[in-house]
Amino acid sequence: MSDNSVNIGLLGLGTVGGGVAAVLAQNGAAIAARAGCPLRLKAALVRDLGKRREAELPLTANPEDILGDEDVHIVAELLGGVEPARTYVLEALRRKKSVVTANKDLLALHGEEIFRLAAANGQDVYFEGAVAGGIPIIAALRASLTANNISSVMGIINGTTNYILSAMTEQGREFEAVLREARELGYAESDPTADIEGLDAARKLAILATLAFHTPVRLPDVYVEGIANITAADISYARELGCVIKLLAIARNTEEGVETRVHPTLLPERHPLATVRDVFNAVYVVGDALGESMFYGRGAGALPTASAVLSDIIQVARNRQAGAQGRLGLDADRRLPIKPASDYKSSYYVRLKVKDEPRVFASIALFFAEAGISFASIIQKPRRNGNAEIVLVTHPCRESQLEQALTATRAYDNLEKIYNIIRVLQD
Repeated sequence: MSDNSVNIGLLGLGTVGGGVAAVLAQNGAAIAARAGCPLRLKAALVRDLGKRREAELPLTANPEDILGDEDVHIVAELLGGVEPARTYVLEALRRKKSVVTANKDLLALHGEEIFRLAAANGQDVYFEGAVAGGIPIIAALRASLTANNISSVMGIINGTTNYILSAMTEQGREFEAVLREARELGYAESDPTADIEGLDAARKLAILATLAFHTPVRLPDVYVEGIANITAADISYARELGCVIKLLAIARNTEEGVETRVHPTLLPERHPLATVRDVFNAVYVVGDALGESMFYGRGAGALPTASAVLSDIIQVARNRQAGAQGRLGLDADRRLPIKPASDYKSSYYVRLKVKDEPRVFASIALFFAEAGISFASIIQKPRRNGNAEIVLVTHPCRESQLEQALTATRAYDNLEKIYNIIRVLQD
C-alpha cells in the first residue's frame, strides 16, 4: 500500500456502509486516480461481530479501535440517529480526523456545534449523503452556487411521500391503501411516521437552509405538516384547479427573516417540480446570478447514498493531498432571524361542507373579508343531503389572517365540517 494512502474508518456497516464498501471494492482503482491517492477501509464498527457480511474488512465492536487509531484519517459516520453518532463525530474531530456523514438527524439538531468544532480543529466535515441521496445538491450549495445570493430553495426531498402522492394522483386511490402498498414494496418503513408527518423532509430542509443562507437553521425552526389528511377528493379538486399536490420543503430568505416550512402544497401543473413523480427527489434553487436551477435524481437507497458518501471521501482525500480544508461558507457572526409561522404568507385551499341555505356562502365570504382575505377561485358542488361542498382558494394572506377567518367560520352554525386546508404555491 502506498505511503500516501488515506485510511477510512466506517462507523456502521449497514445498508449505506455496505454500499460504500461495495462501490469502493468495485471502483477502487478509478476512485484512487480521481482522489489522487489510494483509499483504504481500515476497519468498520458493527454491533454484532458474528453477523455474516459480504464486505471483507476488519470489524470491531469497540469505537475506540477507530477513533483512537492514528492511522485512520477519515471517519465515515453511517450509524444514523443522534446518539452515539454525535459523541463519536465530536470525538473524531477532537482527535484531528475529518468526518463524512449521511446523518440528517444529527446535522439538523447539532450541525452548528459540529461545524464549529471542525473549523477549530482544522478538519473537514462533508455530508452530501444526508440530503436527497445521490443528488449533488450539497456540493452545489457549498461550491458551485456560492457566487449567488440565494433567495429560495424548494424541493421534493422525501421519496416515500412523493410515491404515495404520485400514486394517489395517477390512480385515484386513498392514502391508507397506497401507504400499505408502499410498505409492501419497501418504499416506506414499517413505522413511516417520520416520512408521512414531514419530519424527514424538515431535517433535510434545515441543512439546506443553513448552507443556502449561510446562517444556522435547526430542526425546531422548521414548520411541519404531513400528508396523512390528503384525500382523493383533494387531489381531484387540485386537478380541477390546474394543480397537483406535493409535499414541498420550502426555505426563503426574506426581509422579515428566514422562512422554513414543510407541508402539502397545491403546485401548478406547469411548475418543474410538478412532474417529479414516484420515489424521485428534486431541489429547485433560485439565485440572483444563476436564476432558476433544478437538481433531480434518486433521493435514497444504498448505492445512491453510498455514491454521495464516497464523493465526499474523495473530496476530503483531495483536500488532504493539497493541505487544504473545505469551507462551509458559514459566517460565525451571521445569524439571521427566523420568521414566525404566523407571518408566513401564502394562498390557501380551503374545503368545507356547509348547510345549503340562503346567505351561507355570503356569511363565510364576510368572515374572510373581515380578516382581509379575498378569493382567487371558488368551486361549489351540487347540493347533497341538504349540504353543499365548497372549495375556496384565497389570494395570498398571512397565516394569522387565515386563522382569524377560520376561527369565525368554525363558530358559524351553518358550517358542517372543514375537510382540509392546504397551501397553494403561486407562480
